[in-house]
Amino acid sequence: MASAIAFRILDLSTLHNGARMSDKPLQHGELVRQVMRHPVHWPAFGFGLGLMPFAPGTWGSLPGIALWWFLPKDTFLQAAVALGGFVFGIWLCGASARLIGVHDHGGIVWDEIIGMFLTLMALPAAADPAWVLVAFVLFRIADIWKPWPIRDLDHRLAGGLGIMLDDVIAALYAALMLLFLQRMFI
Repeated sequence: MASAIAFRILDLSTLHNGARMSDKPLQHGELVRQVMRHPVHWPAFGFGLGLMPFAPGTWGSLPGIALWWFLPKDTFLQAAVALGGFVFGIWLCGASARLIGVHDHGGIVWDEIIGMFLTLMALPAAADPAWVLVAFVLFRIADIWKPWPIRDLDHRLAGGLGIMLDDVIAALYAALMLLFLQRMFI
């Protein structure tokens, strides 16, 4: 059973099934069925949070907070997790998008998880929970608003790299704003 799941995840013919990318979202019921059928979607859709009918990106950012909160505050470990999550996310988000036939579907939230985690890396290890909330709000604003060059990259880069990179840059914007606010108020 496990080998069949692993084979299906790695089977390139299922990842490149010739489905045309579309901006038209699937009906919610069909999307849920597709996500539940193929294990590549599970982490890509934030283990179900990306299936929320309202603000899936916002809900999908929450595991990034949990990851930062519970991971030891070792800079090298956090950097390794962020880099590993980014590289894995390029493949994961690209594969999930190809399987559902929609580039950067709003329910694909692995990029939000890693983006939120990157934003929080700007905080000190013993950060007050209020600063975590500020970081969350700043990341969501940057991710939704998509200031330059995020919007351009989002439209120009296809596949998993495009899906991941716009959230990484949004995280950088949010982290810079967070550091600025900390300098002002701490």
